[in-house]
Amino acid sequence: MHKKLGIGLIGVGHLGKIHLRLILENPYLHLVGIYDHNDELARKIEADFGVRRYENADQLIQDSEALDIVTPTLSHFDYASRAIRASRHIFIEKPLTHTVKEGKKLVDLVMEAGVKAQVGHVERFNPAFLAAREYFGQPMFIETHRLAEFNPRGTDVSVVHDLMIHDIDIVLSVVRSNVKKISASGVAVVSDTPDIANARIEFENGCVANLTSSRISLKNMRKSRFFQRDAYISVDFYKKKTEVVRLKGLVGEPGPLDITIDLGEKGSKLIYFDQPKVEEVNAIAMELDLFAKAIREDLPTPVPVEDGFAALSVAHQVNEKIQASLSVVA
Repeated sequence: MHKKLGIGLIGVGHLGKIHLRLILENPYLHLVGIYDHNDELARKIEADFGVRRYENADQLIQDSEALDIVTPTLSHFDYASRAIRASRHIFIEKPLTHTVKEGKKLVDLVMEAGVKAQVGHVERFNPAFLAAREYFGQPMFIETHRLAEFNPRGTDVSVVHDLMIHDIDIVLSVVRSNVKKISASGVAVVSDTPDIANARIEFENGCVANLTSSRISLKNMRKSRFFQRDAYISVDFYKKKTEVVRLKGLVGEPGPLDITIDLGEKGSKLIYFDQPKVEEVNAIAMELDLFAKAIREDLPTPVPVEDGFAALSVAHQVNEKIQASLSVVA
C-alpha cells in the first residue's frame, strides 16, 4: 500500500465540503486539516466531520504535502502562491485565478518551483465526455449550451467565468489549435455581471465554436455538439449521455436494415448510430485520484495550470468583448 499523500483543504463552503467527503474516502489521500477564512464555518465542519481545523492557512500549508484550494476565485492566487512558494503541490478549483495577470504569474511560479499543479476543470472527467473522447478527430464546428437555474452562489463572477469557462476548456482540449478571433455579447439581468452570454471562437485551423451560457434559465442544460468530417458527436454533460452519428462509404448494395444517404455523383454513404457505454464515475473523485497519482508516480497532471490559464485567458477575452458591446449599446 502506498503511503497516503498528506493534503490540506483550504475552503469548506458548498464545493469544499464535497471535496472534504471525497478526500476522507480516498485511499491515497490523508486529510491533514482544513482552513477557512470563515472560522465559524470551519468550527462547524470540525465538529461535524471530526477533522482538524487550522486557524492559520500558512501553518496548514507547512504541515501538508499538497493543498486543495476550493475558495472563492478572488483568493485563489493568494493561497496558491503561498503554497507553491513553500514547494507544495496544488489542486486549485476553476477558474485558475481572478485575473489573467495572476494566472500568468501562477504558471511561472509552478514552473520555477517544479511542483505538481492541477486545475479543477471537472467536466474533463464527466463520464459522457470520457465516452466521447475516442471519437474526436478534427471538429470544425462546435455548439455548446450551458444553462442553469438561478443560484445566488457564484454571482461574484460573470456567467463566463462561472459556467462558460467549463465549455471553453472542453473546446480548447478538443480543438488543439490557436484561437484566431473572438466575438461575444451578453447582458446582466439579476446581478452586476453578465448572466447570459454568447461567444463565437474562431480557430486558426478553421474550426468555429459557438458557446451559450445562462444562469437564469428555467431548466438546466449542459450539452455540446461536435461536427467533423463524416461524424456528429453529441455530449450531454447533464444527463450523462453520448450519441455519435458516423458516415462510412458504401460498398455494393446496402442491406435491408442499413440507413443510407444519397450524395448524388459522390455516391452513397452508410449512417451508423453509436451510443457509447457511459461508465458511472464521480468526476470530482476521479480528478482528485489522478492528482494524487501524478504526485505519487511523478506524472503530468491531467489538467495542468497551462490549460487552466488558456481557458482563463479566453474567458477574459470573451468578457472584454461583452463589455465592449455593452458600452456601445449604452
